[in-house]
Amino acid sequence: MANIISNVALVPGIYVMKIEGKFKGEMGQFYMLRSGTGYPLLPRPISIYDIGEESISFLYRVVGEGTKLFSQLQPGQEIQLDGPFGNGFPQVEGSLALIGGGMGTAPLLLAAKYYPQAHVYLGFAQHAFGVEAFEAAAASVQVKVGGSIVEEVDPALYANMFSCGPTPMLEALALKTAGTSSRLYISTERHMACGIGACLGCTMRTRGGNRRVCKEGPVFPVEEVEFDDLHGV
Repeated sequence: MANIISNVALVPGIYVMKIEGKFKGEMGQFYMLRSGTGYPLLPRPISIYDIGEESISFLYRVVGEGTKLFSQLQPGQEIQLDGPFGNGFPQVEGSLALIGGGMGTAPLLLAAKYYPQAHVYLGFAQHAFGVEAFEAAAASVQVKVGGSIVEEVDPALYANMFSCGPTPMLEALALKTAGTSSRLYISTERHMACGIGACLGCTMRTRGGNRRVCKEGPVFPVEEVEFDDLHGV
């Protein structure tokens, strides 16, 4: 259990929770969180948003009972968290673009802090959120509200790209990247129960066979991803 420092709504239904303590984690990894009540039974996988010397932060959207309970937690209350889990974004050399859509911006902030010269592209359906944190971390931040942020990205300009967001956005970026020399890594999503690869509940089909999103993922090179399987989530 750990103490909550703050739990603030950025826009209606979207929060940043900051938790006190010394934590480990790399860009693209996640923790399993559960409220101190022990309900619901299964914890929720939440991407690492930011890490400080004495804290860790998570960006989350209220979508069900578990995250609704998170939103009601107050500073000084406790929360249970375990991690870090998963295979995050790789260490890369050369130019880098970070492309996030909606809640898919969450795992990219830590990447922007690892690579402050990266160019960041953030897309939102209705309301932008969390932009200031990226502007403080990255050399270039481009924001688009409505439409597709992929339209603003030229893959030919970058040796590497990291992306997370809705499956249609990721698929559009993959199609745009095809035929270029840019290496694209995407963070995928599946419902999870254990976070350690034991239950096989988050298995997804890839071109190299079935992979566990919580263990071999959530980040994969785009050439391994079968998008028709992601569309079924």
